Amino acid sequence: MKKYLLFILILVFVSGALIAQEETEKPKDKPVRSPFESGVLIDNQTNVIPTKGTLEMLIQHRFGKMENGVSDLWGIYAPAANIRMGFNYSILDNLMVGYGLTKKNMYSDFQVKYNIVEQTRKNTIPIAVTVYGNMAIDGRNESVFGMDYKFTNRFSYFSQLIIGRKFTDWLTIQAHTSFTHYNKVDSTMDNDKVGIGFNGRIKFSAQSAILLQYDIPLHIQSISQHLDLMNRPKPNFAIAYEDSTSTHSFQIYVTTADGILPQDNYMYNQNDWKQGAPGLMFGFTITRLWSF
Repeated sequence: MKKYLLFILILVFVSGALIAQEETEKPKDKPVRSPFESGVLIDNQTNVIPTKGTLEMLIQHRFGKMENGVSDLWGIYAPAANIRMGFNYSILDNLMVGYGLTKKNMYSDFQVKYNIVEQTRKNTIPIAVTVYGNMAIDGRNESVFGMDYKFTNRFSYFSQLIIGRKFTDWLTIQAHTSFTHYNKVDSTMDNDKVGIGFNGRIKFSAQSAILLQYDIPLHIQSISQHLDLMNRPKPNFAIAYEDSTSTHSFQIYVTTADGILPQDNYMYNQNDWKQGAPGLMFGFTITRLWSF
């Protein structure tokens, strides 16, 4: 009888300890839901990486300048269009790799994006921090690069640190800083460019939002190869309307940069949004997700 009583007492003690442990363990704070609907906001990256095993297809299109008005339907039928097609794959929930091909300069780009930390729903982690980088290869004829041609002249590099926060269900803001390097540029240009920028999303329905982008190339004399640059790159401003579902995002926008790759925009953009139509063009971005 004593043995049975001892067994019952031990069982009650162990059960009570397990219940107490379950009560004291706090539920895990999960990442915040959908700070953005896509990993791309107009030309820029967001903190979003699709879940592990997801393949993402992108089509990014830039029409010609709006300066000719109705004659070419504000640039939609202009010949100077640019397009990029790309595919990204999420190796992990916080790690994505990708490849894309752009019409301008026939850039082939290889990219990687990694979420260092994600903002959580209970604000245990108040911000998301992401790093992004790519390497692009200029695919034009070698005569473009001059007499001292080397294959490495084609290479350009872009790296970026992105910090974002979803403040409410309808407002998300990001800030980023970046570094661009071109192995080969014109003698009047710098090889390196530092930039800063901001992204924002204002969501006004379950599927619709307004997106904002502003990127600023900085002229830092300490890393400049020239006392003064004749044609400094201009800031890139864009505003978009986005419609999205769980598997796709469609963004249509007005922007100032005719490039699509970030290093091209930070280094070469000469369009000024303050000039109106001569510095503006329509564009769109489509993303589509498949899970494997």
